[in-house]
Amino acid sequence: MLTAEPHHIIAIGASAGGLEEINTFFDHTPVDGVSYIIVQHLSAEFKSRMVELLSRHSKLAVQLAENGMSIRGNQVYLIPNDKFMTVRGHCLYLRGRENDRSPHMTINTFFLSLAADYGPKAIGVVLSGMGSDGTDGIKAIKKAGGLVIAREPEGTEFHSMPANAIATGMVDFILEPASMPAVIEDYVKRDLDLMTSGINDERHLVEIIELINQQLPLDFSDYKQSTILRRIKRRAASNNFGELESYIEFVKANPLELEALAKDFLISVTGFFRDTEAFNFVETKVLPAIVTALEPQHELRMWVAGCATGEEAYSLAMLISEQLGDKINNCVVKIFATDIDSAALAHGGKGIYHSGIMGNVSKDRLERFFLLEGDKYRVKPELRKMVIFAQHDLVKNPPYCNMHFVSCRNLLIYMTPALQKKIYMMLLFGLRQHGYLFLGSSENPMPIMQSLEVVSKKLKVYKNLEANQAVRFDSFSLPELSYKRPADSTFAQEEILKSPDRTLGDAVSETLSKNQKELVICIDQNERILKFYGDNTKFLLQKIMTSDFTELLPGPLSVAYKTMINQVIKTGEASWVNGIKIKQGQDIVEVTLSIIPMIFKGRPNGFLVVRIQQDKLLQIYTDADADLAFDEEVYLNKYTLSLEQENKELKEKLAISNEKLYSMNENMQSFNEELLSANEEMQSTSEEMQSINEELHTINSDYQFKNKELLELNDDLNNYFRSNINGQLFIDSELRLIKFSPGAAKLINVVDGDIGRPLGNISTNFKIETIIKDIRQVLASDDLVVTKEIEAQNGKWYQAMTMPYIRHSSNKTSGAIITFNDISELKRTQQQLDKKNEILMRINADLENFVHTASHDLLDPLNSIEGSISVMNAINVNDPELNDFLPIINTSVKKFRSLISEIAVVAKIENDSLLTELVDMDEILDNIDWSLTEKIKSSGVVIKRDLQVKHIVFSKKNLRSILYNLISNAIKYRSENSPVIHVRIASEDDHTILSVQDNGMGMDKRHVDKIFDKYSRLHTEIDGHGIGLYLAKKIVNASGGTITVESEPEKGSKFTILLSKVPADL
Repeated sequence: MLTAEPHHIIAIGASAGGLEEINTFFDHTPVDGVSYIIVQHLSAEFKSRMVELLSRHSKLAVQLAENGMSIRGNQVYLIPNDKFMTVRGHCLYLRGRENDRSPHMTINTFFLSLAADYGPKAIGVVLSGMGSDGTDGIKAIKKAGGLVIAREPEGTEFHSMPANAIATGMVDFILEPASMPAVIEDYVKRDLDLMTSGINDERHLVEIIELINQQLPLDFSDYKQSTILRRIKRRAASNNFGELESYIEFVKANPLELEALAKDFLISVTGFFRDTEAFNFVETKVLPAIVTALEPQHELRMWVAGCATGEEAYSLAMLISEQLGDKINNCVVKIFATDIDSAALAHGGKGIYHSGIMGNVSKDRLERFFLLEGDKYRVKPELRKMVIFAQHDLVKNPPYCNMHFVSCRNLLIYMTPALQKKIYMMLLFGLRQHGYLFLGSSENPMPIMQSLEVVSKKLKVYKNLEANQAVRFDSFSLPELSYKRPADSTFAQEEILKSPDRTLGDAVSETLSKNQKELVICIDQNERILKFYGDNTKFLLQKIMTSDFTELLPGPLSVAYKTMINQVIKTGEASWVNGIKIKQGQDIVEVTLSIIPMIFKGRPNGFLVVRIQQDKLLQIYTDADADLAFDEEVYLNKYTLSLEQENKELKEKLAISNEKLYSMNENMQSFNEELLSANEEMQSTSEEMQSINEELHTINSDYQFKNKELLELNDDLNNYFRSNINGQLFIDSELRLIKFSPGAAKLINVVDGDIGRPLGNISTNFKIETIIKDIRQVLASDDLVVTKEIEAQNGKWYQAMTMPYIRHSSNKTSGAIITFNDISELKRTQQQLDKKNEILMRINADLENFVHTASHDLLDPLNSIEGSISVMNAINVNDPELNDFLPIINTSVKKFRSLISEIAVVAKIENDSLLTELVDMDEILDNIDWSLTEKIKSSGVVIKRDLQVKHIVFSKKNLRSILYNLISNAIKYRSENSPVIHVRIASEDDHTILSVQDNGMGMDKRHVDKIFDKYSRLHTEIDGHGIGLYLAKKIVNASGGTITVESEPEKGSKFTILLSKVPADL
């Protein structure tokens, strides 16, 4: 059976990421008579299947909300995807959002209506989602006395909604969705038990209010007691207490809970431009009138009483800034934002608000008055300086004065009519003439309406008509004690004071006024009137604007009062005298004067109650009463004696004071001398401090510059460290790992956890012991660098270079740096090269054997032929024909012998070309210089080197032969003036470039192409065979390279050799 009008409504707000959490929530939800309403952010174009999906998890009936639908217990209602939803009178109402241009704050919209309709029976739950929707709604629920729960933001991808809700400080529980239903069930049960009125509720209420008043500077005795009690019970239920007595003991033992309870009493819902219509009216009607009437050089003063976290004060500041425009710089604006809650004031002072304010503050105002910091907004300094935040208690503290505008909205509704009346008088006192009063929609300033002009009755805007507003005696008096009567109602006094302009004091005063023969006055220690009851015109002088009681007493009463008051103050006991004759109009009446000390909590508190009672008829005094009857002459004599005694005592005190004053004067003179001396020292010290300050300023500038340099250097080092693909380890003097490069993590298998550990205890992919020995050697020396090759467990090879880590400050070794270069590929190439060389060595040996054998076999017959020719020449054969053939045969034999020699040379070249190795270029050139020493000295040639590449993989013999041939040719064909030979080696793209350039004789371009031909000689007058360059080109071509020449007559030649590129560090 469905339950009508459930006890509580649980509203659940969710957005992105909320579906799974809603399912989890309802997996644990019991059937307990409450209703659940789910409000989500849904796309208007998407047809939701939420009813079907949630029905699989909920024991309760799930249905889509319809316009005007009544809310029943044990039901779950879902918001349609294209609607806003509100609740009013236990029914749900829907409206379209297609024409709504503002952000779709569907959760806020429903939470606000729920708080207004269900008050303390509202429970708001905020689940995952982006943005701040729901934040303003939970404030309203909390203010109405409801419960607020938010999911734990940690662990959810979309945490903005619950995080913003928690940031308000209004959340009672922060839980996971699975834990929420049990807490809600327990809370509802305890709440129902507590909400039942108990016979001791009033006693418990008074005890808690007194406890707060004693331990915190807060007095809630004049707040509406029913509201305070309801919030106490709500707080007790949320802390799992089923009765107030146990909760009070808990509060006594936990000061933090007492502070939290007091903060619950102070909850105030505020926001930027809250109540748009009212602020529009202030913007367009009120502020223009204030600014127009503002006199030049005058301050614009505004007071926001009960400002909470400052949103309303900043809203007014924005409106004023817009209203003044460019004149803002020439006008002093002071907006006093006051509240009793110091935590709320601190929040307002920071001026930082969550992104949810975008719903209330226009985009233009956000850009003009706020700075975006992350996902929050900070008030700009120019707006912040207009607002002055101060702690102020409207009940105890005097008002701010001379205000053009006073705002006190939605604060007085929580106070009793007596306190409302007092605060209205204070607010009126704070307004200047024609100043404006801005109240909340439920507040009515009836006690001061005679001084106000209604500007807008609907929007609660009023104008003060009074100038130099007079203040009644009781306007700033102490709060009246609550009237109590034994009745069945716990708060009977609230039942009899329904009218906001009628207080208990008014009722007592009206009753006493009917009896015009008695007046009761309450005065403080300074004899100022705090409160009076009865008609004061019958017994007191009518003076304007004075609260001094003695100035208002007629002569005989003044004499009697002044005589009696000292005795009453000294003894603390009541005193009275009758038979005092005073004049009332044309009559002479006799009155009785009584002075009674006021007792508070068992002892006098300094206040007095003075009672003046007119006797009904002239009495005949007995002897016992004779000394009480008033004899003015006797009392004047007593008063005179009392004054003389006081005068005597004052003279004695004055003499003592004069002596003390004389002594103090001497001390002051001495102190003044010391002060002058100290002042001179201070001036001298000030000059020294100024000098030191200048030095510190200079040093600070240097430090800032150095700090900037250090930051840049650190960035450079970090970027170098990050880009270095080689592994690097940094080791301290104790052989502990202190840092490693990103490349080391991959190459050497070290992790962050290894930092600080001894190197010998770290597991790496090679034997670390091989490195530790090197580190110890390096630590023992400041300049030793150790390099070795090591093999890792995965088969890779590294070249490990260990060098000292030297600190600049001490110039001593404090550790070591180990750099690992991966040479696995080089190692494999070297191994392949060694195998290839071994094969080529065998081939070369076979070739040498063949050439040697062939040469030997060919030279034997050739030697025989040459021998025969020599014999024939020796015997001088006279055969003419034979003599003609012998030279031809001799020439052929020589050519054949030259051919055999060339075959041997070419074979040797091919052999040497196959035997490549890492050639040190400096070593080769040094050897050539030594071989040509005599020629270099005799010719005066200067050989210059430019070796950008130090090593080349090539046949060492062949490379020496090439360079020897080129350099010796440059010397041979030199010029007569300062011959210079340049030898350069450079690296470019994929090649190594070797060049030999001279400034010698040069050659014609037409001969350039023939220079590398066999036996080619351009200068026959100079010795040579014409085979050197031919062999050089053959060697270069055999290695896969090229050799070219550039030359001009009388300017010199340049031979360039292009070889396959080999890295210089090999």
